[in-house]
Amino acid sequence: MLNKKTLQKMNKNILNQLDRIERNTQLAAKNVLTLEDVAVLTGLSKSHLYKLTCYKKIPHYKPNGKQIYFDRKEIEDWMKQNKVTSIDELEEAADNYLAGMGGNK
Repeated sequence: MLNKKTLQKMNKNILNQLDRIERNTQLAAKNVLTLEDVAVLTGLSKSHLYKLTCYKKIPHYKPNGKQIYFDRKEIEDWMKQNKVTSIDELEEAADNYLAGMGGNK
């Protein structure tokens, strides 16, 4: 039998998980994101995001001159920049290059 304190702790954990699921579900449906949304999406701190916007290193919008908004697609594209090519991709490109040369090595 679980004691009252253990049950309260379990209930709190369940409520926290449900809250996190609800926030993530709402975030998934949004195309225009707030700074807080982008912090969750990217895992970056809000202060770091402020610095990135200040130095114009991340695409953002300020329609009323104060509140910062972001476009989901632009943030996802920004996160995918500077791709590091995997060894498999490099080997495939080398094989394709050599095949295009007629196999002459």
